Amino acid sequence: MMGWYGNGGMGSMGWLGMGVFWFVLLGLIVWLVVRLLPGSGGGATRDTDESALEILDRRMASGQIDTAAWQAQRLALQGVQDDKK
Repeated sequence: MMGWYGNGGMGSMGWLGMGVFWFVLLGLIVWLVVRLLPGSGGGATRDTDESALEILDRRMASGQIDTAAWQAQRLALQGVQDDKK
């Protein structure tokens, strides 16, 4: 029954090293899953090539906003774009 007591087993540094290894490995797996899932990222912005006017037109076409709101927002956006030129 050699190794049951004392020096035959893994020491405290071995257990600590093994715990750190598994903690890092599990952390890496969680990070990769969060990073690779679409729509995740903690409030990351959407990367689109649509302008604000195109988004507004799409919202009008899908019925998310009514005509009065669409016209007011479109005029406001066109005014902002004219100011930038």
